[in-house]
Amino acid sequence: MTVPKFAALKGTGRKISMVTAYDFPFARLVDQAGVEAVLVGDTLSMVVQGHENTLPVTLDEMIYHAEMVGRAVNQALVVVDMPFPSYHVGRYKAIDNAGRILKRARCQAVKLEGGADQAETIAAIVSAGIPVMAHCGLRPQSVHQLGGYKVQRDEEALIEDARAAAQAGAFAMVLECIPTTIARRITEMLAIPTIGIGAGGDCDGQVLVLHDVLGLTSGYVPRFVKSYADLSTTIVGALQQFRDEVRSGEFPAPEHAFQ
Repeated sequence: MTVPKFAALKGTGRKISMVTAYDFPFARLVDQAGVEAVLVGDTLSMVVQGHENTLPVTLDEMIYHAEMVGRAVNQALVVVDMPFPSYHVGRYKAIDNAGRILKRARCQAVKLEGGADQAETIAAIVSAGIPVMAHCGLRPQSVHQLGGYKVQRDEEALIEDARAAAQAGAFAMVLECIPTTIARRITEMLAIPTIGIGAGGDCDGQVLVLHDVLGLTSGYVPRFVKSYADLSTTIVGALQQFRDEVRSGEFPAPEHAFQ
């Protein structure tokens, strides 16, 4: 999957699937599943590192995880989140940071949160030959400014952000936690694909965090999440069985040893 092929899916009527991944083994499985895009999300700050939000993860840490994912993925488009505040530090530094990601990781694009306020930065990064996926609606990196993880309902501002990001050269856009009617209007208005998360089914595609899909989430689960497996129970059960067999002497059996 290339950026032009991904963008062209907008006109086919075929819905786009995108899933996060943060390491080699899971990224390989996600790619084998045939999704169109793999996102190395700054959500790794929460689901991998255990932080309460996405702010603590660094650019070097994003690159470290993106390198692992890039080595595993052969078919899907790989997009890497630019963490806070790697693209808020001026256009030239933003280009430099985006370039570091592409030089180190086997990816095709970066993603950043913002619309009208980041239009100049998006345009600058795109002008340097680096594809950008925009992110409008709820912006997790702005959680303190927004006062929490809340549905964004200002239709005029959301449409302005979406239009500005697209005009700046973004090839696709994530729409997070906005009413379905607004997401539908934005999707119909834009010539680029919209990827929804908590934005209803009228977007051109959907993205979910891998750990949510697999039932590995601990604690609060957002309303827009659907778990397709319960791996937490399976994994704990397997580990408990291993523990019990070690204690009883059942493992290792003769077939697990060398003579």
